[in-house]
Amino acid sequence: MKIEKKYLILLAVSGAIVAIDQAVKMYIHTEFRLGESVAVLQNIFNLTYVRNPGAAFGFLREAPEAFRSIFFLSVPPTVMLIILAMLHTTPESNKLQTFALSSVFGGAIGNYIDRVRFGYVVDFLDFHYHNLYTYPAFNIADIAIVCGVGFILFEIVKEWFDSRKKITA
Repeated sequence: MKIEKKYLILLAVSGAIVAIDQAVKMYIHTEFRLGESVAVLQNIFNLTYVRNPGAAFGFLREAPEAFRSIFFLSVPPTVMLIILAMLHTTPESNKLQTFALSSVFGGAIGNYIDRVRFGYVVDFLDFHYHNLYTYPAFNIADIAIVCGVGFILFEIVKEWFDSRKKITA
């Protein structure tokens, strides 16, 4: 039985994302106290241990815990199934789409592991500008998800422009 290359890419990319994400999160979780912050670039970037019970940017953090538990334990597996279905229909030659889907898949698994283990996601990348602006803390899984979605959107826009060119040609 021959496994298609796109599934090997999924396994390699998402596996690497999960491994790196979980290793760094475990370091932060075990070596930092909650709220502890270490400056990496003074007044710009810190490593700060934050627990996020919500989604990106704290979305749903104030929702009742029963709702959050059901939502955050059911949505990621659903998204992962959708990603597998999308990957199934992705042509073997479309490496960018395969990489993008694999990145979202790996990021979803990384944050899902946190939710199952702790009931929250460990965030630690803390960008800010002096005391004037602070971007919500995030993690490696979040980066993988955002980059993957960005690549998927790029592919969608590119296909739209390509189809428009064919219509006008």
